[in-house]
Formats: sequence, structure tokens, C-alpha cells
Amino acid sequence: MSTSTPGTADDTAIRDVFRAATDAWAAGDGAAFAARYAPDATVLLPGTRLAGRAQIGATMSAAFADALRGTRRVHDVRTVRLVTPDVALVHTVSATLGPDQSEPAPGQREAVTWVLARHAGEWLVEAYHSSPAAG
Repeated sequence: MSTSTPGTADDTAIRDVFRAATDAWAAGDGAAFAARYAPDATVLLPGTRLAGRAQIGATMSAAFADALRGTRRVHDVRTVRLVTPDVALVHTVSATLGPDQSEPAPGQREAVTWVLARHAGEWLVEAYHSSPAAG
């Protein structure tokens, strides 16, 4: 196991997953957002479990049309660790910002663990788990 070196092809490709998902979120595009997830990915949020790209896409499309309309998602990638050449463990501090927010409010940040795997040369999210970040 090794920590990914910033600027390497894998590190850049993994961080591009977050950029693409962030762009899709800002556009309110549930299908484009879910495209960054593996077909059988799992998302765990407090009180919610989503199973598979189809459910993730449908749930996010509905949320973008309602509660998440006009929001954006930000991620501070803290670590990228290659568990194998085709599996990465990523830790971020993330937040969902309202339309008028430029920075997360106190208590708004989440600690997130992501598992990404390479599928036919493309990095996709296999698992996502978030919880409130400490302080």
C-alpha cells in the first residue's frame, strides 16, 4: 500500500473523479453525477443507503430538483492511498454549500471515506461513506 504521489497519472485521474462529480452536482445533473460511480456502488449517508448507480442517479436527480437545487459540493482531498494498483482509498473533508455560500459554516463539514476502483482504465467510486466532521 502506498500514498499516491500528487501529480502522478493515477493521482490526477482519481482527483478528476471529484472534479467531474462536483461539476455535475453544480449543474444539477443526476445522471452525470452518478456516472462517476460504479454500476454496483454503495453510498452510505447518515440514515440512508443507496445501492447501485441507478438508485444513486435517481436519488440525486430528485434531490437536485428539490432540496439540493442551486447547491454545490466541495471536497478537500486529504489523502489518496493506492491499496492495489487498481483500488484507491481516499479521505476528504467535504461540504454541501448553499447558493449564497462561499465557505462551509461551522459544523457543516463531513469526513468522507471513498473507495475507488479502476474499471477498463477509468476510476469510479465503489463506496462512499460520510459522517459529520469533528470540530
